[in-house]
Amino acid sequence: MEKKIDLKVKEIDHKSRLDLFITKYIKEISRTRIKNLILDKKLKINGKVTNEPSKKILKGDKIKFIIPEPKQLSLKPYKYNLDIIYEDDDLIVINKPAGIVMHPGAGNYDNTIVNALIYYDSKSLSNFGDKLRPGIVHRIDKNTSGLVVVAKNDITHENLSMQFSKHTILRSYQLLAWGKVRPSSGKIETFINRSSKNRQMMEVHYSKGKKAVTNYKTLEIFKNDLAPILSLIECKLDTGRTHQIRVHMNYLGNSIVGDDKYKKKFKKIKKIDGELNEMLLSLNRQFLHAKTLGFIHPKKNKEMIFNSDLPIELNNILKRLRNTQK
Repeated sequence: MEKKIDLKVKEIDHKSRLDLFITKYIKEISRTRIKNLILDKKLKINGKVTNEPSKKILKGDKIKFIIPEPKQLSLKPYKYNLDIIYEDDDLIVINKPAGIVMHPGAGNYDNTIVNALIYYDSKSLSNFGDKLRPGIVHRIDKNTSGLVVVAKNDITHENLSMQFSKHTILRSYQLLAWGKVRPSSGKIETFINRSSKNRQMMEVHYSKGKKAVTNYKTLEIFKNDLAPILSLIECKLDTGRTHQIRVHMNYLGNSIVGDDKYKKKFKKIKKIDGELNEMLLSLNRQFLHAKTLGFIHPKKNKEMIFNSDLPIELNNILKRLRNTQK
């Protein structure tokens, strides 16, 4: 059922941002949805429609806000060839390719890993937490590949979630970064918060956000006259924040090859290897792969560690880089 809300701005909220003001007094919906509804022209100030979430409001302003009835969403099966590394009665370990998102969300409600799991076996997924994310204990980004574990029942889900929250899960990634990382190995420990400039991005913050810890070391450096300097890096996570590795590498000044959000502009070098140039420019994903995943099995109470090879498109780039070193 559609809901209509009337608010009047008091002295205490004079010159506040519109979206923050609405968030302060309407607790049942998220700030993101409030922002989207404002953009969708569902709000009036003194009888005039506005679609500016950041608009400053003034004492005495009368605000009318419409909250439409939320659309009912149902999970549709998606016929997709899941790369299952391991499965038992309690969990599934999947090697996710780049190009597919983990669960339904804005703009994509059907073609996700969750929908593929529904097609694979709709009766064997946990119901713990979000209804649109059955079985999903953790995530990796759409354009990141690698290992994820999925819970098949609530006990397993809760146990694995606890391991993630206690930072006892082993998660090792490999990535290719621009330039040399200095120092060549170390620990990045910062807060990560949503970007104030772009709500779809995250950024390092010195006082706000969630603590994020990334341990990294340089595995190889590729440097010669035919290519820009590139570094193969291994990252091990103590925490698992949104875009954590991508944000932390960008923070160091060494963004990940192929990253479309936290990117460094690729500069051609006159003598660059033509095939390598094409490989780097045509890569439609970030060179980031969740290579190792380890945890204690919730029922068997034994350590399980899984490894995944780099996808062929990433491995081919490394082969070409290694050939140019000779």
